Amino acid sequence: MIKYIIKRILNYIVMLFVAVSIVYFLASAFMDPRSNYSERRPVPPPESINNSLNNANINDQTPVVIRYGRWLKNIVTKWDWGLAPDQSSVNHAISSRIWASVQLVTIATVLSIIIGVAIGVYTAIRQYKWQDRTLNAIATFLLVVPLPVMALFVVLGAIWLNNSVGSRVFYVTGLHSYEGSNPVNWTLDFLQHLILPTLVLFLSGAVGYHLKQRTYLLDTMNADYVRTARAKGLTLNQAIRRHALRTSLIPTAVSVAFSIAGVFTGATMTETVFGINGLGRYFVTTINNNDINGSVAIAAFGGVCTLVGAILADLFSAWLDPRIRLY
Repeated sequence: MIKYIIKRILNYIVMLFVAVSIVYFLASAFMDPRSNYSERRPVPPPESINNSLNNANINDQTPVVIRYGRWLKNIVTKWDWGLAPDQSSVNHAISSRIWASVQLVTIATVLSIIIGVAIGVYTAIRQYKWQDRTLNAIATFLLVVPLPVMALFVVLGAIWLNNSVGSRVFYVTGLHSYEGSNPVNWTLDFLQHLILPTLVLFLSGAVGYHLKQRTYLLDTMNADYVRTARAKGLTLNQAIRRHALRTSLIPTAVSVAFSIAGVFTGATMTETVFGINGLGRYFVTTINNNDINGSVAIAAFGGVCTLVGAILADLFSAWLDPRIRLY
């Protein structure tokens, strides 16, 4: 297995290098950092614009191959992902936002996986019963509601609750506002900020895992090996727990593994609605600001998370299904 993992990692490194390089050339072709300066009033002198662009290594008057070589050299030798058009450090911008995205998305992701899969199993076992119909109706409704709309309804509900109680129960923007040193007050303040965006992400994520797990389990419940197990005397619940459930969890486990990228790259819409400066919101900002280096850095980070998820997906599949061997 170790040889397999090492081989896959080496293959993924090559794939990631090619993908990130392509993203760099595409970003350089379609983004126009020079327009950030030419739109200012008064317009800076051409020499000043060129100096700023050269300092960030994003001057369109320099051949893109030369810029790419400098960019790659700085990453390999100094782990420096460059500067934004406003001369701010991309490394600093990303490092300051990673923790915000992790705080926001991790709890919601864990809850949505555990509860969503559990509901999927529960409804599959009770197919066509009132529990199944009720939970599926709720899931279908939540599935068609756009996430920004859901977030706005949650915000409006929190504002109404705050006004009704006459006190601030929930915060609707940011992740922190307490500046003291009391750990109890800090935790309470953090929860008051975190509950609403976590609820939004949990609802949208749990619905997907619920419906997927229900479908996968229904497929395996009708498989030949499950019918054989029942013919040997096992009850339906025993056959599901010992045979069908383990197999049906494989595609869910793969989906969970690939959700790692979402955990670290943030939730763009939710971060925007709740005013959280995470990686998802930063990615949109880099595109709007023609930030070549920033957008490529975020794409590379997301690629690393996706490749980690791919390896974990292989390991989860082999653990859940003994028939799968990693060589």
